[in-house]
Amino acid sequence: MSNQKYYIVSAEALPEVFVKVAEARRMLQVGEAATVGEAARMVGISRSAFYKYKDAVQPFQDMKAGHIITFYALLKDNPGVLSNFLSIFANSGANILTINQTIPTNGCAGVTISAETRDMVEDLESMMTRISAAEGVLKFEAQAA
Repeated sequence: MSNQKYYIVSAEALPEVFVKVAEARRMLQVGEAATVGEAARMVGISRSAFYKYKDAVQPFQDMKAGHIITFYALLKDNPGVLSNFLSIFANSGANILTINQTIPTNGCAGVTISAETRDMVEDLESMMTRISAAEGVLKFEAQAA
């Protein structure tokens, strides 16, 4: 049994073939393409490239279904920042399971949240974008548990 490692990597850092495989998978799932050959042709890759990487490439938002995701944020220690941060989670439909905040030092506090994302009403990428842009959020990361 191998110990597989998983990474969350920005699409811009990936070789183009991985992005195209993910797009072909999406097209098959939503019915924009009826066959693997058709999807591969539409995105500009070979069928063999699709089959080689199809199980290894998965868009981050697809990982959310039925998973617990751990989020880490570095927040400014200002009134209302944590409350606003948590309200974004609440409005997305994520079910917060645990919250752990460090004691603020140098005007910042680390916050770790584990959340069930199965019943989210907002897609994970949109929620993460809103949190990253929120006032007082200095750093925001996520990883599938």
